[in-house]
Amino acid sequence: MGILSKIFTWWDGATIGTSLWSSRNGEHVGTDAQGNMYYRAKKAKTTEGYERRWVIYAGANDASRVPSEWHGWLHHSYDDVPESHLPPARIWEADYTPNATGTVAAYRPQGALERGGRRAAATGDYEAWSPDA
Repeated sequence: MGILSKIFTWWDGATIGTSLWSSRNGEHVGTDAQGNMYYRAKKAKTTEGYERRWVIYAGANDASRVPSEWHGWLHHSYDDVPESHLPPARIWEADYTPNATGTVAAYRPQGALERGGRRAAATGDYEAWSPDA
């Protein structure tokens, strides 16, 4: 990513200003498996009584990339870093897959306009409504 895109874009990672502000005003608390970095404010609590917590995404800014354990920490469900709250991994748990909505990789069913708009032929079990009937 070029320096100009780091200065002016916010949708594909943190801008230079955000990175500088985070390193100056925040304390790095941890990093998840995807490389997202989590911070808490160095100063005292806010007027609501909570400390400010935030995430700097490694890559595209997509809230679905925050794992559930870090989501709980960000929303003050618990005060300790999530590593102390993690249960053992289950055999049925799947790895993270990004939200593909709006991308080329998005799911498009048969008959979708993006796939040519061709639907399967009607089977004859449908009878159209007629006002004269």
